[in-house]
Amino acid sequence: MSIKLQIKVFPKSSVAKIVESGDLIKVYVKSAPDKGRANKDVIGLISKKYSVRKCDVKIIKGQTNRNKVLEVEI
Repeated sequence: MSIKLQIKVFPKSSVAKIVESGDLIKVYVKSAPDKGRANKDVIGLISKKYSVRKCDVKIIKGQTNRNKVLEVEI
């Protein structure tokens, strides 16, 4: 079973955290959006929050955009 999450990423933040506001999930990461580093940090934070392996979290839309759609296998 999988769920889809709509998130908005805020790179170069002072703290790494996840803030839920309604249907949108805001993900703050410390790394810059350079060479996929921010995406890796997003996947790491989401995998910790939902207690799943990193390989079970995939970016299915918005690879190079702040607005992303993730698929999480649970």
